[in-house]
Amino acid sequence: MNGGIFKLRENGTTFAKELSAGVAGFLTVIYIIAVNGLILSEAGMPFEAAAAATIVSAATGCLIMALWANAPIIIVPGMGINAMFTYTFVNEMGMMWQQALGVTVVSGLLFGVVTLTPIAGKLNDIVPASLKEAITIGLGLFLIVIGLEKAGLSWAALVTFVLAIVLFWRKVPGTFIWIILAGTGIAWLFGTLPEISRHVGMSSYASVFGAWTVKGVSPVVFISAVFSLTMVLLFENIGLVHGHLNLAEQPQKFKRAIQSNAFAVIASGMAGSSANVSAVESAAPIASGGRTGLVPLVAGLLFPLAFVAAPYLNMVPGSAVAPILIIIGVLMTMNIRRLSFSDWTESIPALAIIAIIPLTSSIADGIAAGFILYPLLKITRGRFREVPVPMYVIAVLFLMNTMIH
Repeated sequence: MNGGIFKLRENGTTFAKELSAGVAGFLTVIYIIAVNGLILSEAGMPFEAAAAATIVSAATGCLIMALWANAPIIIVPGMGINAMFTYTFVNEMGMMWQQALGVTVVSGLLFGVVTLTPIAGKLNDIVPASLKEAITIGLGLFLIVIGLEKAGLSWAALVTFVLAIVLFWRKVPGTFIWIILAGTGIAWLFGTLPEISRHVGMSSYASVFGAWTVKGVSPVVFISAVFSLTMVLLFENIGLVHGHLNLAEQPQKFKRAIQSNAFAVIASGMAGSSANVSAVESAAPIASGGRTGLVPLVAGLLFPLAFVAAPYLNMVPGSAVAPILIIIGVLMTMNIRRLSFSDWTESIPALAIIAIIPLTSSIADGIAAGFILYPLLKITRGRFREVPVPMYVIAVLFLMNTMIH
């Protein structure tokens, strides 16, 4: 089991380590089933069908990442992207949810075309190092915010956090699994375990599977929506994949990982969900030693169990997951030492990204701010030649997108 298609020996890992990382990663993102289902239900989709679509979408995306890229990145419907789906495309632009799914599929196809050409690699190369580092740092702060929200103010959260620090500091094998198990037990002792949630079934799933359409929507509205979503998906995932693979010390897997991400977006729209992304929480299994596609494979195979086990999986309390997110967030924010603060044309755009992502809970808004400010500040200092021409184009596109919304 130490070789095989995932090349475990070559990646310096073992089956046991990958299995543990995959389970830990799955448990950190299980909340997405209920949350994504609720947000999509506000677009008019039946909750049970939307939750089922979330499971199918995440499982499919994880399997694509595992088998095509062999990268330790978990794929799930993106937070923020689902809000764009419901509150922008449906509630503001007046689309039906079926048409919003059509936007997701078409955007995924465009995203896929970009990743199958040298464009994605070139975009990754032209984005300044300061902005890439800033995205990683901003995501780290975002994870800390999510962790603090999940923890709440409780003795269970405090005791679990202290235990987590001890386990992590002592480098106990399978640390994150032990944190989740111990945190769940601690919450039980303090009487703060969540109640069993309602069952998620397949009964109404047929109503959303393959329901996407591009018919009946104004071309102007549709093109605007596709443009906005494609821009967000492209640069958010370039930042996420780059950050995760750097954390795993595997930058060579970028091309196939970003391609997997694009294919997963297409699959999510067809499955009846808002777009998949590389989960921010993928940092958890990577930090616990996950290095191959076995991590998303394990997570992908566990997602279908949610159809019968979701009520019990949701009993894992936020106080058990929160310390993991906070620890990983702190590790990611340590990249700030790589930023140079002597040149404010580099540091200010980076700081904008770092601040805006956690403050707005929007990765897309943070990235947009940094990409717009970067060439603008270079121009004010007469250093416009330092900015590659494509960066000006990207900045204008982000500015147009911001003005539209």
